[in-house]
Amino acid sequence: MYTRKDSDGNKEKVPRHIISSTAFVLLKPKVEMFFYCQGWVLLLLFLGSYSIFSAGFYMIDLWLEIACDVPEEYADVVAEFMTRLTGNGVCIDNKCVDAFSISEIPHSVRVVIKAYLSADNDPEPQMQELEAFISELSKRHPVACFGAPALTVVNSEDWSSSWKVHFKPLRIGKRLLIVPTWEEAMQLPGDLVLRIDPGMAFGTGGHETTRLCLELLEQTMDQCDQTSQPSLLDLGTGSGILAMAASLLGAGRILALDIDPDAVTVAHENLELNGLSERIECGTAPLESLVENFDIILANILAEELVRLAPYLTARLSPGGYLILSGILAEKEQLVRQGFASQPLNYCQTVCSGEWVAMQYRNEAGS
Repeated sequence: MYTRKDSDGNKEKVPRHIISSTAFVLLKPKVEMFFYCQGWVLLLLFLGSYSIFSAGFYMIDLWLEIACDVPEEYADVVAEFMTRLTGNGVCIDNKCVDAFSISEIPHSVRVVIKAYLSADNDPEPQMQELEAFISELSKRHPVACFGAPALTVVNSEDWSSSWKVHFKPLRIGKRLLIVPTWEEAMQLPGDLVLRIDPGMAFGTGGHETTRLCLELLEQTMDQCDQTSQPSLLDLGTGSGILAMAASLLGAGRILALDIDPDAVTVAHENLELNGLSERIECGTAPLESLVENFDIILANILAEELVRLAPYLTARLSPGGYLILSGILAEKEQLVRQGFASQPLNYCQTVCSGEWVAMQYRNEAGS
């Protein structure tokens, strides 16, 4: 955890990956981070970016970034000084972030403290004060190594829309064509077209976890009785992309759930955009509260959460039904396999893409 300070000097303990990521998303967006994050993480980034900087941040096109590379144990004292120095909040950047959940974030022995000034200001007085402060800190703690303050010019950027240039029409499986609302795409005979605006929700089809789920879904629909329309539960629906694809592929009753109300709002908007509002039900009900069974269940969530929900997922799967699990790092495959070993399900297959895997199980009872 790190202490985040706003322009009023108020302190708040925040997981270090949220503070680190905010600096990147706000000023130098890393598109892969957008697709890498689950919706709830992205929402935290969005909220965090507004609390770090003082009002009016987005009204300036150019900023001066002052960065100090310091040992982690001195992060708070340097951050406090830089907050007073600039009159704005600061970002604490942990470069070791490469994790899918907070518990997996490695400890960093060094961090970079970043503060910002308007490019209209002369930074020389602040730089001299900061250099003097770092020099004094180095004398008091000769064993520690403090980097010299660095000054760079950065462009302010609207992160909420800049990533869109990287989201292009995407073909998945044999028939699915995912098209963002701001793009046009050439359709081929037999294409099933989904228009998507992910907004603040996870699910564009671009990330391996979503793509693997869609590919397994198409395979599973082909394996189902073609004379019936299987019922389907989409757990962790995000943008609604999986539920909508299921509808186009021929599913009947579809329930799409997400614990994040904002994601459900985005899903409703995408359903309306694709003319599927009457065919798919969305909500925030927890899996544990359901009594209805489904022929197909999709669960694209964290590996640990899949294991926790294993008995509930199994209980809601109809005899002969298929369970598709995604959102699993390859290194967590065995964790999930072991978590479902005690359930009365038959393991069918694992598919992989990059560092991610998805699995298919079947309830053979009554099939």
